[in-house]
Amino acid sequence: MVERLRQLSKGLAEVRTVLKTAKLDAATVVTEPVPHAEPLTDEQLNQQISEALTEIIKYAHDLGQGIATEFGLTGSDAMALFKLDGPMTMKELGQRMGCDPSFITTIADALEKHGLARREPSLRDRRSKNIVLTPDGVTVRDRLCHELMTRAPWCSALDTGERQCLLGLMRKMLRSRGGR
Repeated sequence: MVERLRQLSKGLAEVRTVLKTAKLDAATVVTEPVPHAEPLTDEQLNQQISEALTEIIKYAHDLGQGIATEFGLTGSDAMALFKLDGPMTMKELGQRMGCDPSFITTIADALEKHGLARREPSLRDRRSKNIVLTPDGVTVRDRLCHELMTRAPWCSALDTGERQCLLGLMRKMLRSRGGR
């Protein structure tokens, strides 16, 4: 029993260190239960997971929006830069981003305006246009990615083994819902 309390205390200290390292607001993140508390029920555990996941998603969204703004882009523009790993039709980009192809026209206009992408005829279908990153677009995408990876809590607060575990768990959840 004493050893279990030591382990829980150590775990709580590690959570506090992670929160400080990730610069997350401890008041908005649900921490580990206190060692003297009763074990969590499945319902309580699921609730805490849901709350923590919601906070991480919000934090990641706000971080991405903030970094995009620093580059003079919208979050959608930055997302398009990340998704454009080669020439693709506007329809394909819309599918990758999970949005309507008509919205991609607005994004493509903005990327062209910034000199980050251009439209060109599709070689597969003359009726379609591909959107392609310019050399400046590739540079900005790489800088955006570097900034995100420098500031993302999973990059700064977790070691390699913890990130591998997190990725494995996320992929397992995605597979259970028909994800990749």
